[in-house]
Amino acid sequence: MKCDVLTLFPDIFTAYLNESIIKRARAKNLLDVKLYNIRDFSSDPHRTVDDCPFGGGAGMVLKPEPIFRAVDVLKEDGMPRKVILLTPQGRTFNQAIAEAYSKEKKRFVFICGRYEGIDERVKTLVDEEVSIGDYVLTGGELATLVIIDAVTRLIPGALGDERSVEDESFSWGLLDYPHYTRPREFRGLSVPHVLVSGNHKEIEYWRRKQALKKTVKVRPDLIKKVKLTDPDRKMLSEIDASDEEDT
Repeated sequence: MKCDVLTLFPDIFTAYLNESIIKRARAKNLLDVKLYNIRDFSSDPHRTVDDCPFGGGAGMVLKPEPIFRAVDVLKEDGMPRKVILLTPQGRTFNQAIAEAYSKEKKRFVFICGRYEGIDERVKTLVDEEVSIGDYVLTGGELATLVIIDAVTRLIPGALGDERSVEDESFSWGLLDYPHYTRPREFRGLSVPHVLVSGNHKEIEYWRRKQALKKTVKVRPDLIKKVKLTDPDRKMLSEIDASDEEDT
């Protein structure tokens, strides 16, 4: 994954990009992130990047000139780019989009908004508007980091154990199954026997069933999007029967 990030606060990225999986992916040249301060592209001696909104209203709006200039400069190398604007109005980022981005050959440009909003004309530069949820953040920096993290995990070689990606249940379209580690018993709470049985077929069955159970309970909307197998339907009927017994 190769990306340029346009932001007013590049320091927000520094710590996260230098830790854990992201750091290792960068060291392996699997992830290339370049940070650009939008203020550096302002022609104003005071490096002004925002102004009052036409028509009045609260807050400040990011000016178009610095962002247009930044994108123009980035495109001077002739490298194909996909420009992403982080905004609450965009389509909601999910695992399917992360998988598509992980295969993208173009270099990404992430534009991080701030203040009350961004001048509407900036959207003429944009290939896609993306949101990470139906809530408002102070800026697009955290959203950009979420996307970079989710995509990086899907790049072959980025994780120490490639099975980690295959096993992550959201790749199946479900919520995750419960995880346990040592000690086997803690404050009267025991690890399910099946997980220490050594029977890998039963463990796989248990994990799938637990993922289905949690998804039905917490995010039933996701079940409608999953391609269920016959064993899945059997598990769901068992889950329904169990719930009826508990009521």
